[in-house]
Amino acid sequence: MSKSDKPAASREERLKQALKANMARRKAQAKARSGAQSGKTTNETAEPSGKEGDNG
Repeated sequence: MSKSDKPAASREERLKQALKANMARRKAQAKARSGAQSGKTTNETAEPSGKEGDNG
């Protein structure tokens, strides 16, 4: 049964690393967004209709 324990542990380590990287990326994105909102208008606020020139 030691064979099944090792892949589970390595999988758990990979998931742990992936989660850590994902959280760091989300934190950086949130920080960038909050900085952009405080100083500049984003495309979402400048163009509420979504696509420009797509009126039908």
